[in-house]
Amino acid sequence: MEAKNCEANRYKRNSSEGMADSDVNDITLYQRFLSGDDSGLQRLMERYGNSLTLYLDGYLITARDQAHKRMLEALDRGEPLPFDLEGSAIYYVGPTPERPGAVIGSAGPTTSGRMDAMSPRLLDLGNKVMIGKGKRDAAVKEAVVRNGAVYLAALGGAGALMAKSVKTLEVIAWPDLGCEAVRRLTVEQMPLTVILDAHGGDLYLSGPEAYRASR
Repeated sequence: MEAKNCEANRYKRNSSEGMADSDVNDITLYQRFLSGDDSGLQRLMERYGNSLTLYLDGYLITARDQAHKRMLEALDRGEPLPFDLEGSAIYYVGPTPERPGAVIGSAGPTTSGRMDAMSPRLLDLGNKVMIGKGKRDAAVKEAVVRNGAVYLAALGGAGALMAKSVKTLEVIAWPDLGCEAVRRLTVEQMPLTVILDAHGGDLYLSGPEAYRASR
């Protein structure tokens, strides 16, 4: 997807070449990655990835439930938002406090359905990428197609892994919301999966169908 002015439109597709040595188990590879050896993640993605898996490089805005409510309240009052929605990538996350020397704390996704009632309006105003976990409703799916957007899934329950991709963090709006304040993140090689695409594809539907057809 090439979104106009999208800060997060630079990514690298996963390759099926160079499969990891079968003698190295998944836990060892994951621990290797957490210790700072990026080859651990690379091998895991080679082992389990597919054409719908990508590594994201660029800039993200973090916004969960309360930040979404603030955005819509400001828009209802006719006020400009403190950040630009045009071409934006929004990650549904409220990170935990970082440890000394760390950029960010645990940064796993929250359930995307909490934003379903608010997402179509933001998509119509320029949001191009949403990142979270779980299914989206029909209105969100229609808005994704209507606006040429995409919904990506982050790894639920793997907040430490997702945090490894975050290189810089800056609070840019509503610091009174604490962990739900809006942050601007610089990310590198963030592992994500395409769930909803601009052509109406839905991996949560097509994935199980493909599995059943293969049985």
